[in-house]
Amino acid sequence: MPKFVLALDQGTTSSRAIVFTKAGKVKGTAQREFPQLFPSPGHVEHDPEAIWKSQLATARGALRKAQVSPKQIAAIGITNQRETVVLWEKSTGKAIHNAIVWQSRITADMCEELKAVGHETTFRKKTGLVLDAYFSGTKIKYLLDKYKGLRKRAERGEILAGTMDTYLLWRLTGGKVHATDYSNASRTLIFNIHTLKWDKQLLKILDIPEAMLPEVKDSSGHFGYTVPKLLGESIPITGIAGDQQASTFGQGCFKKGMVKNTYGTGCFALMNTGNTPVASKNGLLTTIGWRINGKITYCLEGSVFIGGAAVQWLRDGLKIIKKSTDVEKLAATETDHGGVYFVPAFVGLGTPYWDPYARGIIVGLERGTTGGHIAHATLQSMAYQSRDLVSAMESDAKTKLKQLRVDGGATANDGLMHFQADILGKHVQRPLVAETTALGAAYLAGLAVGFWKNQNDVTQNWILDKEFQTTMKPIKREALYKDWKNAVDRAKNWVN
Repeated sequence: MPKFVLALDQGTTSSRAIVFTKAGKVKGTAQREFPQLFPSPGHVEHDPEAIWKSQLATARGALRKAQVSPKQIAAIGITNQRETVVLWEKSTGKAIHNAIVWQSRITADMCEELKAVGHETTFRKKTGLVLDAYFSGTKIKYLLDKYKGLRKRAERGEILAGTMDTYLLWRLTGGKVHATDYSNASRTLIFNIHTLKWDKQLLKILDIPEAMLPEVKDSSGHFGYTVPKLLGESIPITGIAGDQQASTFGQGCFKKGMVKNTYGTGCFALMNTGNTPVASKNGLLTTIGWRINGKITYCLEGSVFIGGAAVQWLRDGLKIIKKSTDVEKLAATETDHGGVYFVPAFVGLGTPYWDPYARGIIVGLERGTTGGHIAHATLQSMAYQSRDLVSAMESDAKTKLKQLRVDGGATANDGLMHFQADILGKHVQRPLVAETTALGAAYLAGLAVGFWKNQNDVTQNWILDKEFQTTMKPIKREALYKDWKNAVDRAKNWVN
């Protein structure tokens, strides 16, 4: 009998694969970074072939490290960086252009033009999203506009479009399956979250042929089988969800009102709102969490574009650390942030500001400012931005959160998690298994084949590692946050 589930976690800066046991524990893992491409200021691309090769290599590597045979894998789950989109030829599988990454601002002007002619409300009501370059729809239009004759080919079904889950599914099944799940579809700006279909009016506005779009399926269910030569066995692919929805599922946030926050390349907070979509008045997104057995779970989401990526900038841009984990050691050289605030708006600001023209800014510099102060400010920027999200959620949901479940690489930093609890004034709970994004994809896949019986099995697997409680006095908390908001104001609308 199969004893494990394999999760493929295709992220923004790396591809990972993890083999999970029935208890939700990691049996084996592999990870590989791939190049980040910056063709122009504010524009980010990925080579789809590099992503495919890295993901396949990690899948094989995870099985090898776990010392697990492909025959022992019950199912495969896929989770992915969501709004990143790629177009490719149906006949050859060859990408038309590099994938345009969710962080890219290349269609910011296009979004402004759409707003100017009155389309913003239409998109908001139908998709639950703001009209922003963050999402996939305008990226698809950009590529169709860029290449002469491409739209006609797309109309004939010769050109396919998809987010990275769709692209990986296509490659894993040898080009037999062109599909996505409801969570990923809900992030494209062209999917109606009420009718649960690609929206013909929105497709017409963006001039996107429906023939190029994938079939939308339940997040937990049968998608297809891997080509045997890839992993040594034909394995069913039975779970797909966008990374943030997957981590929400992996955190066991099944009850209405439960919230998780992920600290990865960006920071993303999701609140389960049950079977009813909640329209936000505070810059949050209304999105689909998952669909299982035909039943939709909706979420409110806050999106921070640059979280852990700011630490990578200290490494690759400023070169004041050699590896990302060195940021803790550098921060420890100073007792605090020394009055320095860092707003890492490298590609604009997301929730609740939605300012594509904002840019990164470091304020409060003095002659005595050191790398340690900047390291503190970099880590604290994740906590401040996360408070922005939680504050908006509390306002929309008309309730005060008692605790926040957290996951992602940066949560290993106890200092950051304690500061997060301080600046929120709430308990912060870190689970024993931090890889909740991959775990969520594994759970969705495993539930579809009976590896786990139901969501109660998932809930029972969730184990608390550590709870962080606030020790900061409210007057200091609010003074720090006020200065953060002042710094944000200075970063806004910089390009214009």
